[in-house]
Amino acid sequence: MSHLAIRTLALLLIATSVACSSRAQRPPRGGFKYPEARTVDQVDTFHGVDVADPYRWMEEDSDELKAWIEAQNKITLGWLRDGSDRRRIRARLKELWNYEKFSVPKVEAGKYVFRRNSGLENQASLYIADTPDAEPRVLLDPNTLSADGTVALRDTYFSPDGTLMAYEVSSGGSDWKIVRVREVASGDDLPSDQLTGIKFSGVSWNAEGSGFYYTRMAQPEAGQELKAADAAPKVFYHSVGTTQADDVLVYERPDEPKWSLYPWATEDGQYLIVFVMRDGSVGNAIHIQDLKAGGKIEPLIEDFDARNWVLGNDGPMLYVHTDRAAPMGRVVGIDVRKPEPAEWKTIIPESRHSIERVSLVGDRFFVNRLRLARSQVAVHRLDGTREREIRLPTLGSVFGIDGRRKSTELFYGFSSFTYPTTIFRYDIASGESTVFRRPKIDFDPEQYYTRQVTYKVKGSERVTMFISHKRGIQLDGSNPTLLYGYGGFNSSMTPYFSVTNLVWMEMGGVYAVANVRGGGELGKAWHDAGRLKNKQNSFDDFVAAAESLIFNKYTSPKRLAIQGASNGGLLVGACLNQRPELFGAALPSVGVMDMLRYHRFTAGRYWVTEYGSPDDPEMFQVLAGYSPYHNIRKGVRYPATLIATADHDDRVVPLHSFKYAARLQAAQGGDAPILIRIDTRAGHGAGTPTSKRIELAADEWTFLARSLRMDVDFD
Repeated sequence: MSHLAIRTLALLLIATSVACSSRAQRPPRGGFKYPEARTVDQVDTFHGVDVADPYRWMEEDSDELKAWIEAQNKITLGWLRDGSDRRRIRARLKELWNYEKFSVPKVEAGKYVFRRNSGLENQASLYIADTPDAEPRVLLDPNTLSADGTVALRDTYFSPDGTLMAYEVSSGGSDWKIVRVREVASGDDLPSDQLTGIKFSGVSWNAEGSGFYYTRMAQPEAGQELKAADAAPKVFYHSVGTTQADDVLVYERPDEPKWSLYPWATEDGQYLIVFVMRDGSVGNAIHIQDLKAGGKIEPLIEDFDARNWVLGNDGPMLYVHTDRAAPMGRVVGIDVRKPEPAEWKTIIPESRHSIERVSLVGDRFFVNRLRLARSQVAVHRLDGTREREIRLPTLGSVFGIDGRRKSTELFYGFSSFTYPTTIFRYDIASGESTVFRRPKIDFDPEQYYTRQVTYKVKGSERVTMFISHKRGIQLDGSNPTLLYGYGGFNSSMTPYFSVTNLVWMEMGGVYAVANVRGGGELGKAWHDAGRLKNKQNSFDDFVAAAESLIFNKYTSPKRLAIQGASNGGLLVGACLNQRPELFGAALPSVGVMDMLRYHRFTAGRYWVTEYGSPDDPEMFQVLAGYSPYHNIRKGVRYPATLIATADHDDRVVPLHSFKYAARLQAAQGGDAPILIRIDTRAGHGAGTPTSKRIELAADEWTFLARSLRMDVDFD
């Protein structure tokens, strides 16, 4: 069936399927009855098309919804946790998880700052040391901030002289953050400095260390903090030792309600840069203020056609990573006195491989390119001359390259599917990398194998995929296989180490990651090919990855599961609707499932640049054609599905998963279970305590073991 035919059919279905009020669901064929979910006669009209929304009541908090959530969790957890398989899986997860973990250290005013988790602590503590090899002391232990580990330390920001640290904490997984200021020497917080109303914004100190810039959101009405649409961002300056009420408003644009503002001060204290994002635009503008000369904030780059990220400056010359006129990215010099694009000076030109990130450290550009979704780091001098390439251990991903302009060393992390995250110390003058911290984990990486393959999608497009598994598996179509995907927001799916995935492979599973269109693996064009009107390409690529795994006899449909989170949850939901016969199980997590109302809640308005707006007649047709919630078909035999969400997710609000689960349960025409797992005191993922991460992984792997008929044995 053509995409146009599918879209027309979907529109016909949602236009005519008006639900009856208070209709009870029939018992499923899987052996247990789902909690009853009331339906309502809610119908919305989009551009002349009536669309039923029978579970609209789930968008509002109520005793009825709480009872439904409790009943769903009772069924889901009761079914998952009844048996020895889960006990074995959980025990193995806990055993492997119990190893010392380190973050990439930062060098702050000659001190070394990093996070460490001894193994099973809910949150990693922040440490500081005088030298890389000295005994560190604890600067902040977030495990002391809550009994259940659900208060998390987010980012930290040190003043230029290293005497003060601004730090962010969030509670229950929410994106809302509180910022406090701590004296590094004493470890005490300043009594007056507590800032609220902060979401997504970081902190940027001025050169003197007397204060910092940040963005504050308008505070939602009481009770709407986890659901109300983000609004009215304003840039403020906070002076250390004062209260937030004394903060100075630096910049706002009430005339541009769809703008988002993010401040950053250059290291030399010369300029305040404000990165400006706009709903519906994939790029960003840059506004600037000369802090030393005074004056107001003025536009430097006014349009939103390209991504522009300022790396640093030498006087009036800004070093900028941009994809303007360079879909794979380049580094340019922009003289603030002559900012027209025609005057830009290319320092590091575009190449065949997309630039993932550029860092300016030790008077060098560290350019992390993706070569077929694998990291490749080159070091360039300020004039663009290529100095060397950092030699990496194997196929994998580099992260964490950061530091000050005059640093003589830096640290970076390296990870791959079977290469545990290792921290390296890099000497900038010699180019020598040495191991700083290598984890000790109870597994033999030589027993596992990762390969990268390409597969063909209709229209002759070729897509890459990573496949990892135990050595010696038979390609006879019998292997339980988990295919993971994301495909959106220019985010690249590169190799990474995960204890959770290691346990899956120990169970005999194959783990595959497809680099579908919509990601950033091949630059701007690859992203554009999977967003807005091209979103169906992401789904086609993911389906083709599944078909490739089946064709090459890694697995078969009844033993193939798919997984994705957030935008990846949307990917899984859409593919589940379009090709239900292709999969044996699905794990959509914190997914964007209602594409006709996503933009009305929390951060959803920012995603219009990715998905388009249902208020646009043409984009409405596209969104309605694949929206997971709206394209569920009654009586279809859907594969076993475990939907995961959390009550404090204020990024992708849980109502998406609630409505999707209720409709899928009511529509299921087969025997496979449709379950939803709703976590409490948890959010979109960031800051989730170790204990909750282990419990979720144990539940998901137990679900797959049962759904794909796996024998769980770690001997």
